[in-house]
Amino acid sequence: MSHSIRPPDDQDEPALLRDQFRQLLRYRTLLAAGVVVGLLGGGFLALSGDDTYTATGEVQVRSATADPFATGASADKGINIGSERQTAVSDTVGVLAAGTLLKNGDDVTARKLLSGLQVTNPPNTLTLRFSYTGTTPEQARSRAEALANAYLAHRKARTQESIENMANGYRAQLDPLEDKRDLLEEGAGATDDVSSARANIIVSISELTRKISELRALDTTPGYLNKKPVAPTAPTGAGMPLLLGLGAVVGLALGLLLSWVRLVFDPAVRSPRELVRSLGAPLLGTLPRERATAGTLLAIGRSGSRLAEEYRAVAFRLAYDPSFAERRRLLVTAPRGDNAAAAAAAVNLAAAFAEMGRDVLIVEADLRTPSLARDLGPSAHEVRPPRWAADEGDGTWPTGARFNVDVPGSGAFALIAGVAADNVPRALTSAPVGRIVAEADRPGTVVIVLAPPVLSYADAVALVDRVEGVMIVCDPREVHRSDLERIREIIGASGGSVLGALLHPARGRLRRSERRPGPGRGRPGGGHGGRAVEADAPEINGDPAETMGLRSFTLPGARQ
Repeated sequence: MSHSIRPPDDQDEPALLRDQFRQLLRYRTLLAAGVVVGLLGGGFLALSGDDTYTATGEVQVRSATADPFATGASADKGINIGSERQTAVSDTVGVLAAGTLLKNGDDVTARKLLSGLQVTNPPNTLTLRFSYTGTTPEQARSRAEALANAYLAHRKARTQESIENMANGYRAQLDPLEDKRDLLEEGAGATDDVSSARANIIVSISELTRKISELRALDTTPGYLNKKPVAPTAPTGAGMPLLLGLGAVVGLALGLLLSWVRLVFDPAVRSPRELVRSLGAPLLGTLPRERATAGTLLAIGRSGSRLAEEYRAVAFRLAYDPSFAERRRLLVTAPRGDNAAAAAAAVNLAAAFAEMGRDVLIVEADLRTPSLARDLGPSAHEVRPPRWAADEGDGTWPTGARFNVDVPGSGAFALIAGVAADNVPRALTSAPVGRIVAEADRPGTVVIVLAPPVLSYADAVALVDRVEGVMIVCDPREVHRSDLERIREIIGASGGSVLGALLHPARGRLRRSERRPGPGRGRPGGGHGGRAVEADAPEINGDPAETMGLRSFTLPGARQ
């Protein structure tokens, strides 16, 4: 169409996110499968996992001090809580705790004992939290208490060892001074120099003795077990409801990931915006799904039909488009596969143009599997061909039988039904076809050509030079982006232009014979000179005004 296609706004992030989310929701099966897998995984973990119990004890660490009640005494003097945490999980503490447990009948190695231990430090405290996870409540309690006591015992032993080492150092300095003092006291003379030396030695001995006494008097309590571990009453870990909830969340995330991967590698058109970009033409409309129209072609003429209103909207949009209004020729086709949706679109657009007061002619150019007249059923009435067709033609397509199709309450349009041909390219490029298509040059006349799928046969391409405007009827879930790009290139190279795309909902995969009317709803004429009359066909009666809009389509020189 003549107006330019507005490119998608890359800066509209909310719109892009909504579009991507809608595309992911197309793969509901993958999303549901992910949730189911997550729920099954959560249920399996909840049912198959062994119950574990965790007991917790808290130890407050303190330094050795001479007077803990003295003013200015600091409890964290010389304490590095990070180093203490590493000491609590060391092999030395594990060996001490394993020895204590062995006396109580719990034979466990230090490595296995430490594997169930977790030591943490609450922020801004000198507290170590010992948490042990065991298979039974009593095992968790006893092992947590043994590890906490082993840590306190190891820390006390380390403090006492440090005090003893310092005392031994002071004692090593004290022994030579005492020997020298004894020598000076045994000396004969009592000069001033000897008296002064002996006094200095006595002072040094007194200072070292005082330091040793202070070390011996230190309070070496390593800390306090503020919270004694108790046997837990319930197993730890997530329960069944929590595991199922986590499984559902993880499964949903897995489903979204699978949907995203499927979306990335999906060759089908993912959104109307992508369809417009690939085809290079606007979206004319999207047909709603109506169960009442199953097995029928004509939706226009049925009261209260949303499908009919959508066809009318598309017809109005085409009628007032400059590109179509100038030539009034429309080639309706599908990308590939079934052509039933394109046939329904061509018939209903013809009925919509007839409602506008246009003279409409449909040419069924599907000469490989013609079925339009039969699908229309009793609505199609055979008429005599025009004089020029009788004079110039040999009774074959397109100079054979003609039909008038009645649309209740809307009017009528003419139909040149397709007939199976041996040489399809020769029939489509014949002079009568060009003369029929040229009827669109008459004022108020619209010619619609129904062609086979453009990517399945070259029939539509052979008609593009005569019918420049092309409308693609497709299911967005089945057509590929590469197909749309190829259609745009083929039609552009053939001298035509794509006026737009019409989207239809996915149809059931019924065989063509199942969509056609059964016996008794016979195809009119078709070269046999008459049409079968259906015994229970509804009669047109009631208000005579319903038939006032009916008119027959006659070509120049035709004589009825």
